[in-house]
Parts: sequence; structure tokens; C-alpha cells
Amino acid sequence: MNEPRRILLVEPRYKNKYPPIGLMKIATYHRILGDDVQFFKGDLKDLTLDTMTHNCIKKLNRIDKNQAWKDRFEVIQTYIKTKKKALLDELNFEGSYSILLLNCINSFADTYRKRDYKNFPKWDRVYVTTLFTFYWKITVETIHYAKRLVNSQEDLHIGGVLASLLHKELEEETGIKPHQGLLDQPGILDPDNPKAQNIVIDDLPLDYSILYEIDYEYPTGSAYFTFMTKGCTRKCAFCSVPILEPSYKPKIDTVDKFAEIKEIFGEQQHLLLMDNNVLASPKFPEIVQEIKDMGFVKGATYVEPNQLDIAVRNLKTGFNDIGYVKRSFKLYHKLFKRLRGKTQQYYYNTLDKYQLLQIKTTTKEGILNAYEELKGFYEKYRQKDSKQRYVDFNQGTDARYVTDELMKLMSEIPIRPLRIAFDYWGIKDKYENAVRLAAKYGIRELSNYILYNFVDKPDELYKRLEINVRLNEELGIEIYSFPMKFIPLFGEDAKSRDYIGKHWNKKYIRAIQSVLNVTKGIVAPGRRFFEKAFGKDLNEFHEILYMPETYIIYRYFFEGIGLTEKWRQQFHLLTDEEKKTALPIIESNGFKEYHKITQNKNILGLLKHYTIKKEDVKEAQAKMSYERTKRHFNKLIKEDQFKELTLTYDFEEEVVRKKSALTG
Repeated sequence: MNEPRRILLVEPRYKNKYPPIGLMKIATYHRILGDDVQFFKGDLKDLTLDTMTHNCIKKLNRIDKNQAWKDRFEVIQTYIKTKKKALLDELNFEGSYSILLLNCINSFADTYRKRDYKNFPKWDRVYVTTLFTFYWKITVETIHYAKRLVNSQEDLHIGGVLASLLHKELEEETGIKPHQGLLDQPGILDPDNPKAQNIVIDDLPLDYSILYEIDYEYPTGSAYFTFMTKGCTRKCAFCSVPILEPSYKPKIDTVDKFAEIKEIFGEQQHLLLMDNNVLASPKFPEIVQEIKDMGFVKGATYVEPNQLDIAVRNLKTGFNDIGYVKRSFKLYHKLFKRLRGKTQQYYYNTLDKYQLLQIKTTTKEGILNAYEELKGFYEKYRQKDSKQRYVDFNQGTDARYVTDELMKLMSEIPIRPLRIAFDYWGIKDKYENAVRLAAKYGIRELSNYILYNFVDKPDELYKRLEINVRLNEELGIEIYSFPMKFIPLFGEDAKSRDYIGKHWNKKYIRAIQSVLNVTKGIVAPGRRFFEKAFGKDLNEFHEILYMPETYIIYRYFFEGIGLTEKWRQQFHLLTDEEKKTALPIIESNGFKEYHKITQNKNILGLLKHYTIKKEDVKEAQAKMSYERTKRHFNKLIKEDQFKELTLTYDFEEEVVRKKSALTG
């Protein structure tokens, strides 16, 4: 009988909303084959260091099992990383084993610090998933590092969106030939393994347990992730689906997968469907009925099952010990915060008795022993409140397929929100019809994706957003819009977020992003909000496109101290000849050396406004009163026009956490 293979599943350290569905299916596949599976998301250097520390502790235990080496995990790890001699005093290597213990920990430290990749931890097979093409740099870095974690490059598998779209470039850059498209053929990963011959990985249920192995929490929460259909009947030039899922499948069997997920991982609250064009399916009535059969009917509610019972049950069967030890630890500590008085003290003492106060000292045995004493407390005090269940066609529905009959069917399930794509101006009538039908059948919460920076013009983005405002008012509904910047699917432009469409420029893009930065990407319903964010009409919208980014982000602040109006006056007082010089500078969004381009005082006075950085505002507000801040920035604008100030911050990497001045 063959030994189980050690399988490592890797998602690079970018931030993303949805868990890696492909890796979750691959995890299920390898468990069927009896392999050991581990999932990691983040910087692989951290995984290497963690693994080396665990391996070092195992060897230290074999040398001297009378020492509690696991309690010194942090010290051992820091020594392996830094080799600081002062840490050896804390480890207290004494007695007849001292030389052996010292040699052991030094061998791990030397391997790590000297980057002795030959002796790095190894897995029998490593899978790296890929997502958006603009994550090119971080993905390539992950792949290059992953090559060090396998004995042969043939044991490193790359797949996913980026790998399918930029497969030639990825192979040239990394030397690894990526897998393109879906794993929808039997035996595709192990053609010589008889047990794998009848397994179609793409048809397998997801292994939710791998998500418990990592600290990163996907914001989607408790949900069934699945497809009812695959592919799309459209061939939109801006979309990757025809390449990733070239064949449209109008119906995929789902009920059995849900039953298995429920049995192993427990009932999930929501249903999140990743279909790319579900309304194109002639079997949509069957799909809706299946959704109802799964328990997602209008008004359906959900009570979370006892998650500790599920975790312990899976621990007892040996189903992903790494994941369920971490899961159990978090569940124990989450409940601890809800307890009070003597009950909390008893609970704490029990956790302490079984060394469950820190994750580094937590063991499977400790989890199971504590469970026998605390399971009654957990069931009594855990949250059992009833919650609403929702269905989300997350990739959006196609307004061109919407009919009265289909909308009526959708209204029979707890859909929230109903997402309708409004990708370009040409589908305006179809889009409005779909929204009106939704309102007719009582669907009041809607959302849409609005593509921009493709072949559209900025005015078209404004008009599409304005249509939603009008429909909200007319129909008494709420449409939340999500403008999405187009990035090419292929070539060098696909590898970053820098692409500028034919009718756009850097300043226009940054202006839209500055507004969305404040609103966290959402354009909320309501005319007052919309007009403040994007302008009352196209003239005001054009003005906002040229407005300094900091004035957009801190809208009320700069209006309050009078600088926005001062900028506005200077902007509109430019002559046509002056605009020929000033507007290209603004549109380039490059203000580092603008004073070398012109000596015109009117232009220099205007461009001075663009040199105020967000950091300047934060620093001033933290140190000064409102009046002093007002004087400070007014003085800054009046200072020597030739003083060089630069605009260097990266908008896209910052998440605004404070309450926005724009939204009040």
C-alpha cells in the first residue's frame, strides 16, 4: 500500500472576497485518494518558518522528551529566524543532552537563514491557485518560492484565472507549464492512478475545512458556494468567461453535493451562486425549484448548528486535524467572551488545564479532553438566534434574458440582492425593463456592476449611475451600484491596474477611485448622496473629474475652509490658451515638476492645489485645531509657487476606515 502523499494547497497573499473554490475541490479529491492535505494563504516564507519550527520541536522532543518544547514555540521560532544567542538562555539547554539540543536548533537556523533550499521542508505535490491578472507580481513571486518546496518542478501545479489567461507568459516567467481552464475530465491530475480514473474534480463538493487552517477570514461568511450552470452564452470582449469556461452547461447537479457538505461541515446560512449567466439556461425553472428544495424559500431562516460538535466529530474521525484544532480553539475562545462570573472562571480553568489558552500549546488531545467537560456549557451559551437566509447570484444576471416569467420565479426565492449587470450604455432599455420587473414582483434590494474604462466615455458612467437614482425614486427600491474598472485580459496591460481606456486618462480614473475610496466602492441609493459624490449634472461631474483628489476625499473639510471654492474659481478663470497647458498636466495626474512646464502664474496658482496630500490632511487634523488647520492650508496654497511638493500616495492600496467627510 502506497504512503499518503503530502499535498500543499497555496493561495497567494492578496486580499480577496471569495475562498479558492478550485483548491477546495482539489482538497476533496486528495482526501478521497487518502492523501494528507494542507492549505496555506499568505507569504510562503512564513509557512517555511512555521514548518521548520514544528519539525525542530519534534526533533528536540526525541532528544529530550522531558522538556515542554511546544511551550517555547515562539522562542524557538525566533531563534531559527534570527539566531540571536540571547534566546538560548531562555531555552536553557543544559544537562547531558545540551550539545545535541544546540546542534539540532542550529541546523534548522542555518538552513533557514542561509536559504539552504535543498533542506527546506518539502511536499509531494504543491498547487498554487491564481486569481486576477493584475496580481501578476505577487503570484509570480509565490510560484518561484513554491518551486523550492517540491523535489521536482513536475510536482508543482498552477491553475486558475491568471494561469488560464496568461499561460504563455506565466510559463516563460516561471518555467512551470500551467493548467488551463477547468479540471473537468476524469483522471486529469493522476492519469496513472486507478483510484483517480473516474473522478471529475470539477464535480466534487468543496472541502470547507481547509479554510479553518488559515488566519485570513473571507468576508462572505457562512455560505454554500456553488454553480448551477457553467459558462456563458455571450462572447463579450471584456469578459474572460468564454476562455475560462468555453462550453455552456445549462444545469449542473447540486443537491447531492449540498447533502454531503451539510453532513460533514454543517448547515450553511446563505447560498452564493457563482454562475456567469444563469438566466440563459432553459432549465432555470428547475434551478429555482432545486434552490427551494435546499431550504431557500421566501422567508427562510437559519439557526447555526453547534460548530464545536461538528469540529470535535471531525477531529475524532481524523478529518483535517490541522484545520479543526484551530477551529476548535477559536470556538472555545469565542464562547469564553460571552461568559460571566463563576461560569467564566470554571471555563477558563478548564482551558488552562488542557493548555488551550494559546494556539501554540493547543493539541488535538487537549481539545477532545476539554470537550468532555465543556460541551454542556457550549451548547447552553452558544448563539442560537434565528437569522434570515439569502440567495445571491453573485456574478450578476443578464438583463437581456430577463422576462416577466423569469423574474416571477426569482421572486419566489429569498434573493438578496438581485444583481443585474449594466456593463454598457447600449443595454439601457433592457436594464431598465429588468429593474422594473424586479420591482413589480417585490424585489426591492438590487445591486449592479457598472463597467467603466473600457470603450465607454466618462459621461456614460455618470448617466448609468444617474439612471439608478431615478429608478430608486420612481419605484421605491434601493439599487447599490459597484463601478468596476476594466483591465485587459491579455498582454502587459493585464499585469497591473494601470490600464487607461481610450476615452479616459489618469486623472479621470483617480477622481472616480477617490470617490469610491471614500464610499468603499459602493454608490449608495439616494439622490443627495449621488449628487454630492458625482455632481448634480454632467457639468458638475466634469468639474469633479478635474478636482484635486484630496479635495474629493475630504470634500466637506476643504469646502469648509474655502479652498474648494478657491480652486473652482481659479479653474474656471483659465483662458482657453491657458487650458491648453494646464489640462494636460492635470489629466496626466503628474504634479511633481509642473513648475518646469510653465511660468504662467494663473496655472501655477491652480496647480498648487494638487500638491496637498492625504497625509498632510491627516497630520494637520491630528495636531491642530480647525482654525489652525484652515490657516495652515490656506497659507500652503499661497506659498511660493516654485516650491516642489509631490503627490506620491497610492490610492488603491489604502482603505479608508474613518467616517468619510463625503458621507457626512
